[in-house]
Amino acid sequence: MITTSGAGGTRARTLAGAAAVVAAAVAIASCGGTGKAAGTDAPTAPTSATADSTPAPSATSLQDRFVAVIGRVSPAVVEIRTDAGLGSGVVFDGRGDVVTNAHVVAGARTATVRLHDGHRVRTSLVGVSRNDDLAVIRMAGASPSPARFADSTGVRVGDLAIAIGNPLGLASSVTQGIVSSVGRQVSEGNGVTLESAIQTSADINPGNSGGALVDLDGAVIGIPTLTALDPDLGGAQAPGIGFAIDSNHVTQVAKQIIASHGG
Repeated sequence: MITTSGAGGTRARTLAGAAAVVAAAVAIASCGGTGKAAGTDAPTAPTSATADSTPAPSATSLQDRFVAVIGRVSPAVVEIRTDAGLGSGVVFDGRGDVVTNAHVVAGARTATVRLHDGHRVRTSLVGVSRNDDLAVIRMAGASPSPARFADSTGVRVGDLAIAIGNPLGLASSVTQGIVSSVGRQVSEGNGVTLESAIQTSADINPGNSGGALVDLDGAVIGIPTLTALDPDLGGAQAPGIGFAIDSNHVTQVAKQIIASHGG
């Protein structure tokens, strides 16, 4: 069962029970290799590098890549504050359109966006697709550079992922993890089912809904939407189990919303 939490003036979507999370089987394949052991009656000799011995990136270079991605993507992730709660959104195009979760703006009479530089702008609702839990709002008088959306068919289990949003109103907060699974079918309740969700271990906290899940190339691979609840922990958030709507579905639905409302 999906519940919506409004604690602390924020809104997040949650998923109760591990059994309700997965509607598709996951096959895990592993492969191994063999190597030669050096003989005891021959001295060990240094070997030259081969094509298969490319050194792994250093911790410093990986850190620098994280910093670069976050710096590039954060300006395209905005805070959405409504009279009903708080969430996040991603700048979708050059006209000031922002894509977010439908549950972030559902029932709201007004919505204000806070940009990365702290400026606040009013918005109007372009349209909502409740069955997809997606919506588009349009900023008045502001058009930050849009985010780049990836082809989510290329997302792989094990890929590093970064979630950027505004949990609890903390602007441009970042968590990181990996892609735990792809193609998950997840029921939100109320007749809404995410058909091809990305599961991630990056924390998705209240206020992250509608933000960006990005890869190490700085492209949006999904919109964080749900986090799981563990009934064995009294309904507390289950660590490391979150779900994002895949970017291909997001772009398709957002374009349909904009087109159908004269965008």
